[in-house]
Amino acid sequence: MINNFKYSNTNKRYHTLDYYYKQKFNQKVFKVSLDAGLSCPNIDGTVGYGGCIYCSKTGSGEFAGNKNKPIEVQFEEIKEIMLKKWPSAKYIGYFQAHTNTYAPVEKLKELHEKILSQNNVIGISIATRPDAISDECLKYLAELNKKTYLTIELGLQTTNPNTAKLINRCHTIKCFEDMVKKLRQNNINVVVHIINGLPYETKTDMLNTIKYLNNLDIQGIKIHMLSILKDTPLEKIYQKEKFKLLTKDEYIDIVISQLELLRPEIIIHRITADPKTDDLIKPDWLTKKFGVLNDIDKEMVRRDTYQGKKLDENN
Repeated sequence: MINNFKYSNTNKRYHTLDYYYKQKFNQKVFKVSLDAGLSCPNIDGTVGYGGCIYCSKTGSGEFAGNKNKPIEVQFEEIKEIMLKKWPSAKYIGYFQAHTNTYAPVEKLKELHEKILSQNNVIGISIATRPDAISDECLKYLAELNKKTYLTIELGLQTTNPNTAKLINRCHTIKCFEDMVKKLRQNNINVVVHIINGLPYETKTDMLNTIKYLNNLDIQGIKIHMLSILKDTPLEKIYQKEKFKLLTKDEYIDIVISQLELLRPEIIIHRITADPKTDDLIKPDWLTKKFGVLNDIDKEMVRRDTYQGKKLDENN
């Protein structure tokens, strides 16, 4: 079968970020991951202690810059590495590590302006929590969105309240949903992070998370496989309880089932985890990222399926 999926110009049967960027900007765009040296309200006690149980000491910023260096120096160093692969690309500054709205607005402005002043930067992406965007910050983000291409990334991970408590997420579904609405009222693009394979979750739980998001006004999603990393609370829980981890085949099956339920216009920013090998305890198969991606593509072809297929069948 020839791939006739609307949002693809390759063999992909889902709406890739690369495709979206090339349609919007008419060229290759890559994200430069940065560590602004900020903290998290779920670590310092504002909303909780210890952080989410899976979060590494870098605040999920394993591939971000060195927080001990100025943000513009981080940007330049990482950009130069990536330019070797894509020499004519443009860039988005990605504030990745920890919670990147958890600072005074003046501090955020200073950080963002330093990146926006760099040559060929066409946007800013900010990873944060829905409970860490104050009204003042939201007003600033609305202004920033008028100046540049802005994306806000929010961690949801799951809609199962028992799992949310287990992973120490420390914000509610209502908090998340309210912030999505506020951001969209200001025309700000929203990308949501979810995690497959969280302890004791079923395939039904993971599909329910997708069904919930499908009814929200979101523009993108990042799908991760649970990584058990060294020196995290999750590692201690795993060593004690040895809860079941998804096999690669189980993960691929779940991801494809999620894609089939997902509105085709929602952009897939990530479809597997990308942990550092030295930090990874389990699962071993995550170290072969491109193998996982290729196997997802092959299985979608074998099943003759695509993003949103179940929605088409129900219409």
